[in-house]
Amino acid sequence: MTIEALLLPFQFGFMQNAFLIALIVSVPTALLSCFLVLKGWALMGDSVSHAILPGIVLAYIFGFPLLLGAFCAGMICALSTGYLSANSRVKHDTVMGVVFSGMFAIGLVLYVWVHSDVHLDHILFGNMLGVDRSDLFNAGIISLVVAACLLFKWKDLLLHSFDPAQARVSGLPVQLLHYGLLTLLSLTIVATLSAAGLILAVGLLIAPGAIAFLLVRQFKTMLWVAVVVCMVAMLCGTYLSFFLDSAPAPTIILILTALFLASFIRKIILVKASSMLPMA
Repeated sequence: MTIEALLLPFQFGFMQNAFLIALIVSVPTALLSCFLVLKGWALMGDSVSHAILPGIVLAYIFGFPLLLGAFCAGMICALSTGYLSANSRVKHDTVMGVVFSGMFAIGLVLYVWVHSDVHLDHILFGNMLGVDRSDLFNAGIISLVVAACLLFKWKDLLLHSFDPAQARVSGLPVQLLHYGLLTLLSLTIVATLSAAGLILAVGLLIAPGAIAFLLVRQFKTMLWVAVVVCMVAMLCGTYLSFFLDSAPAPTIILILTALFLASFIRKIILVKASSMLPMA
């Protein structure tokens, strides 16, 4: 393949926008995934990403910005889940399952009920090849806010993720950190709507942190490794989708899945190799 053919994707405006949205979205999703993995909130990311569907459809019906509806629905899901789990004997994962399935069901009913020439499929599956300047601007602002908050308070969030009781004894505002992290999660999912859609957003919110967790031992290193992994996967997935004639978002998730499997196999090999070493 010639150099001209390899550089062909960069000559189209829609591909340039796709690469830009990939770079923008990769930073907050990767940083947030590290905290979600350590805190065991993989289901929370999945719940919020699916539960914002009714907010999007209602915003479309009443003529409000779709991003506003998505954020409001995400916050309702996150706050209600946190309140119910904190004030009932029902376990956290059970509450998430009930709230997630209920809100997603409402969203699907509204989604089917709406009859319009405008399709909302890009909300479910993403539309990286159709992003415009407004999408880039909105995603950029949200990504900047989320990344700044995570990097500024990463030590407090780390202690809260590992040991909430110790964080409370240390004088940290545990409730504020808890609901603040949920707010950042909702904002990040809103930023990824144009890139991955609701169905695949959870992959971007979990896989980079899980891969980095298998590769490194220090949390500070885990943060930038997750960003690099997510950025490389998104750029490579977008690039390969042009030649494979596939959708960028599923291609990106497949690359992240392959990287996770490779990291997992590497971890197993290292553990077995260390166990075979003679003891001093």
